[in-house]
Amino acid sequence: MSATGGEECPEGGVRVLEGSGNAAMGLRVADVQLVNCGAQPYVLDGYPDVRVLDKQRRPVEVAVGHGSNGISTGSGLDSAPEQVTLQPGQAASVGLLWRNLVTDSAVPAAEGWVLDIGPRPGAPRQTLVLTHSIDLGNTGKLGVGPWVAVRR
Repeated sequence: MSATGGEECPEGGVRVLEGSGNAAMGLRVADVQLVNCGAQPYVLDGYPDVRVLDKQRRPVEVAVGHGSNGISTGSGLDSAPEQVTLQPGQAASVGLLWRNLVTDSAVPAAEGWVLDIGPRPGAPRQTLVLTHSIDLGNTGKLGVGPWVAVRR
């Protein structure tokens, strides 16, 4: 049982959850939440290591970069990372940004349905099966923002 009273807490003391998303005119934004379900404080600093996988859990060819990764301006993902300390039951989130754009009809569109996330260096990786895909088209780029504390 976890410190937060829910289901069993994964190895490492944290659980990742799919957050909200928004899709407008091909520009997509989504967030991933990390909840400290353990009994000790959990410190995040910087960016998670994110790998995008398809439905069969094979790697999707995508350049994952920090911040908006040249995809768009004004996304809010380009703020400097700050250390976030989560007490048991507290959460942090990270923003994701991409474009669903097909620029070359000869190149197959890429679509991710699973995220493999390393919350911090040396921590056990988490697998998150998505309900909404990361539909990259063939742009091949994903921006990942820094961890930020979730205010409840």
